[in-house]
Amino acid sequence: MTDLAITATLVVAGANAVTDTGTAGEAIAAGKEIYLSSTTKKLMLADSNSATVEARKAIGTALNGGALDQPIKYQKAGDLVIGAALTPGVPYFLSDTPGGICPIADVGSGEYVCMVGIAKSASVLTLDYQFPNVAN
Repeated sequence: MTDLAITATLVVAGANAVTDTGTAGEAIAAGKEIYLSSTTKKLMLADSNSATVEARKAIGTALNGGALDQPIKYQKAGDLVIGAALTPGVPYFLSDTPGGICPIADVGSGEYVCMVGIAKSASVLTLDYQFPNVAN
């Protein structure tokens, strides 16, 4: 699977961004996909092949990095300058690398699908999280 090579310092919320904040339950870098743990109530890295259903359902993209117990601002919807090269019109999905994003062509067999969004341009990803909880 080929994940986007995201430059964390280039991740920027768009003017129409819908954001929220939480507390990191582990080290999280800007541009990583996260979920909210129902056990710890902290943000963790989402993973498309996790044994835990909630970990397979990304809820946002981290806008800043942080270590355990530090605040994380994340984007849930709207346009996001992702800091990576995108192909306009291509849908992007949660990958099997914790926190990673990959194009649909790289979602492997047996992985659970969680759409992150669709590329609006070569640098802007329009976030639109979709999680049917089915394997590819």
